Amino acid sequence: MQYMLLIHHEADNVPASELPQMMQEYMAFTQDLVKSGKFKAGDRLEPSAEARTVRIRNGKTVTTDGPFAETKEQLGGYYIVDAKDLEEAVDIATRIPGARTGAVEVRAIATLPAR
Repeated sequence: MQYMLLIHHEADNVPASELPQMMQEYMAFTQDLVKSGKFKAGDRLEPSAEARTVRIRNGKTVTTDGPFAETKEQLGGYYIVDAKDLEEAVDIATRIPGARTGAVEVRAIATLPAR
C-alpha cells in the first residue's frame, strides 16, 4: 500500500547553522529509502509564501496568496512510500529528519477502482 508522508514545519524553526547537517540527513534518508525499494516520490516544497490558494465560489475563481489555513506550520515537503501497513509507514516517518523539529502526517493513499 502507498502512504504519503507530509512534512510540516514552522518557518525558520531550524537555525541556519543547522540546515546543512539536516539536508545531509535528508539525502541519506532518501538514499536509504530508495535502496530499500520503498521510495515512490518525494520533494521539498518552496515556502508557502510563494503559494496560491484557489477556490471556486458561485462559478467564480478566487485566488489568494499563501496557504489555505492560518497556521505557524507549513507543508515543507513530502514522500510517497510503499509500506505493508500503517505501522511500517509510521516507522519510516520517524526517520525523517524534520520530525525532530516539526511533524510528519502519515496518510494512506486511496486507490481508485480501475475503469
